[in-house]
Amino acid sequence: MVSEHSEDMDGDTTALALKILVAGGFGVGKTTLVGAVSEIRPLRTEELLSEAGQLVDDTGGVDQKVTTTVAMDFGRITIRSGLSLYLFGTPGQDRFWFLWDELSQGALGAVVLADTRRLETCFPAVDYFEHRHIPFVVAVNCFPRARTYDAHEVSSALDLDQGTPVVLCDARDRDSGKEVLIRLVEYAGRMHTARLLDSVG
Repeated sequence: MVSEHSEDMDGDTTALALKILVAGGFGVGKTTLVGAVSEIRPLRTEELLSEAGQLVDDTGGVDQKVTTTVAMDFGRITIRSGLSLYLFGTPGQDRFWFLWDELSQGALGAVVLADTRRLETCFPAVDYFEHRHIPFVVAVNCFPRARTYDAHEVSSALDLDQGTPVVLCDARDRDSGKEVLIRLVEYAGRMHTARLLDSVG
C-alpha cells in the first residue's frame, strides 16, 4: 500500500496517508461519493456524454446522466488525527478500464459502489479486486425508489467471498460515506495483518 509519513522533531510518525479506490459501474455514484466526503475541492475529469459514446456505453437505467468520468476523480478525507485517505474514483465504462491497473497500484483497498436496480454493473469491479486480492467492501448506494435489500441478500447475489463486508449508504451524505471508508480501512487492515502473519508463519 502507498503511504506517506511526516515526522516531528523527535522523529515520531505523525501522519499516515492511505490510497483508496472507489469503483463500480457507470452512474452508480462514484463521483458523488468522492465529492461528498472530500475535505478538499475534488479533482474531477468529467465530460459531457457524446452521441459517439452512446454507441458503446450502456446507459440503461441512468438515462438522465449527462456527464461521465473519463480518467478519475480525486479527493482527500481525514478519518482521524494522523490518518488521511486519498480517494481515487475510477471510470465506470468498459472502454476506460485500462486505467484501473495504474490507479490500483499501491492501494490499501477499494469501495465497490452498487446500485440494486442494476446490480450487474458492479460485477466487473468485484471480479477485478477479487482476482488481484485487493481488499474491498461493497457499498450499496440506496437510490430513491429503489427496492431495498439487506446485506446478506446483496452478498448472495454477488457471490462474494465469505467475510467481504456489504454496507448500505447514501453516496450524497458525508457521514454515510465516511462510515463506508472507516469500514473499509478496518477490514483491509485485518486482511493485510492476516496475510502478513501467514507469510511469516
